[in-house]
Amino acid sequence: MSRQAASISHIGFLTPGNYPDEDPLAGLEQTLQLLEYGEQRGFNSAWVRQRHLEPGISSASAFLAAATQRTRHIELGTAVIPIGYESPYRLAEDLATVDVLSRGRLNIGLSAGRPLHADLIGPLAFDGDWENHDFSHQRVLRFADNLRGAYLGNQATLIKTPFGPQRPRLQPYAKGLIDRIWYGGGSLRSAEWAGRNGFNLLIGNVTTGEQTDDFFVAQSRQLETYRASGGDTRRVALGGSSCPSTARMRSPANAIPTMPPADTSARFRPRASDARFSRAILWDRRMKSSNACVRIRSFLISANSAWNCLTSSTMRNTGRSSTTS
Repeated sequence: MSRQAASISHIGFLTPGNYPDEDPLAGLEQTLQLLEYGEQRGFNSAWVRQRHLEPGISSASAFLAAATQRTRHIELGTAVIPIGYESPYRLAEDLATVDVLSRGRLNIGLSAGRPLHADLIGPLAFDGDWENHDFSHQRVLRFADNLRGAYLGNQATLIKTPFGPQRPRLQPYAKGLIDRIWYGGGSLRSAEWAGRNGFNLLIGNVTTGEQTDDFFVAQSRQLETYRASGGDTRRVALGGSSCPSTARMRSPANAIPTMPPADTSARFRPRASDARFSRAILWDRRMKSSNACVRIRSFLISANSAWNCLTSSTMRNTGRSSTTS
């Protein structure tokens, strides 16, 4: 495969914010310190996962609200919030508030579909027949519509407030946040949908094999589909796992990516022993094919704990400001 020169203009890291079950404050505080340290070391962005029923960050909006007050210029992101458990309106209110507090540094990564642990959480989160609840892409579109800041009703629609009559719309209105929505895609269908609807794309080391069992071919086809469906002017974030062993943590300069055990489901990961894992496809809207590979160095930040294993990710700005995505 031929190669074209490519450069990395934006690099960030992702952390799950894990903590020991008996002391969540220690782990969450350590993760806030990690974001501060990442900013000091020159990282462009810091991302957090949102997972439920795990000793980690279960509310990305609450955690990042705190992070806005501990950092000044690093971009903050969610990778990702499963929107199945969320109200598209209330989530928009929460994340608009976080973006205002951060002075426009927030990136919102979302995923659709039936969320994890629905059999356990569904009866607690939803009323009525939650089995037939809408977990589709439409929830993401409703969320995005709420962020646009359109007034509700017509020009004559007013609500009473302590400040006098007001035209109603979602508050606070976070200008520009609508352009900083990312969709976590791992299939041709999700890549096409994200491009067609104008969202940025998050891809990583977990993807669906469609018509091929080669990870890099599958991923490059997703990127081609995304660009062809309207994503050629948007940003793409490419993530890869970086979980150092104890020995390598003592010598981070020599660290290389390692992978968790192979997934036995329809989704798959490249083998840890595969030399190609040290490479990744890096796309730019000016490139016309997938023949752009670049070796990516693993940037590791030690959180001084065994449970805070980081994921390094590379972010490519495709013609847009890195602060406005």
